[in-house]
Amino acid sequence: MKKERRVGTISRGIRCPIIKEGDDLATIVANSVLEAAECEGFELRDRDVISMTESIVARSQGNYVTVDNIAEDVKNKLGGETVGIVFPILSRNRFAICLRGIAKGAKKVVIMLSYPSDEVGNKLITEEMVEEAGINPYSDVLSLEQYRNAFGYHKHEFTGIDYVEYYANLVREMGAEVEFVFANHAKAILDYADCVIACDIHTRHRTKKLLKANGAKLVFGLDEIMNAPINGSGYNEMYGLLGSNKSTEDKIKLFPRECKQLVLDVQKKVFDATGKHVEVMVYGDGAFKDPQGKIWELADPVVSPAFTDGLRGTPNEIKLKYLADNDFKDLTGDKLIEAISDRIKSKKDNLVGDMASQGTTPRQLTDLIGSLCDLTSGSGDKGTPVVLVQGYFDNLAD
Repeated sequence: MKKERRVGTISRGIRCPIIKEGDDLATIVANSVLEAAECEGFELRDRDVISMTESIVARSQGNYVTVDNIAEDVKNKLGGETVGIVFPILSRNRFAICLRGIAKGAKKVVIMLSYPSDEVGNKLITEEMVEEAGINPYSDVLSLEQYRNAFGYHKHEFTGIDYVEYYANLVREMGAEVEFVFANHAKAILDYADCVIACDIHTRHRTKKLLKANGAKLVFGLDEIMNAPINGSGYNEMYGLLGSNKSTEDKIKLFPRECKQLVLDVQKKVFDATGKHVEVMVYGDGAFKDPQGKIWELADPVVSPAFTDGLRGTPNEIKLKYLADNDFKDLTGDKLIEAISDRIKSKKDNLVGDMASQGTTPRQLTDLIGSLCDLTSGSGDKGTPVVLVQGYFDNLAD
């Protein structure tokens, strides 16, 4: 009698060597997965997913830029005088070094912060503080003096930093003058500067469009700063400074570039070694929200900058509890499982609009799997920058 499977999706962190610039990453990743399978006693299967963090990809590419590189690009593109920056996120890791570079490439920086929180949910102040101050965040534009009078020096819940003071000091250290504005509509910056960098991530296209339509002289997004090399530096032609991470106090690692061939190479190496057709992707931040701090994790421009073709699209799943509570509500036990399995086997290739699919997650496969991988690998000292996901495409009928 054939045994019934008792395990569904499995996510395994795979330990790898420390990756350095110039390493043959495709070989390292493929070998690390194969060695883990042999060591831990599991087998690879068709449609397993091998995922690698964007960090090791960028490191192997040597995709770094310095504060001086950023300063030169900003000065060349925006003129080196007063530069307005709109909607930067509050982050020592993600934005602080970028700000140092921008400030070094200008005489004055006008920083316009959204409030009460930034785009990804980092709180500058709380909603309750705004309400108690009688301020309308949808329309009111505040100066630094008005902001301090209303809210004082408010420190971030997790980092213990007053980001206004922190960003001001970074700019002054670079020899530039700094001014703050607090507003939630992009065009407010144009009362202070007509050369502007839109620093938001997921709303940047709309922000740039609004600024241009309202008379800005020069408008660039962070995705257009360091989108080409400066004096032999790294670069990212699609995302520029978006998705960058702090490396040192004067250098950042950019989001990886041109990594489609990498995922194809890993896929081929595994197939040559095992005969199994796996899918491969590069992932950065997951796409989920922290209920305590209200932070939306996704500070990268996308979850996955590169993936094999089998990861295109969205899930095509049936909601089991819907079938159990509706179509097969009079069945129990093996008869219920058999009926649901038969329905799964006969499901259409596209379940959009089908009531039996309501409540399933309508997101891209790469966003879902990338989020799982981000949670598995973590961002600290686990030492597992590669994640193997098995059984993701299985269902109850398999």
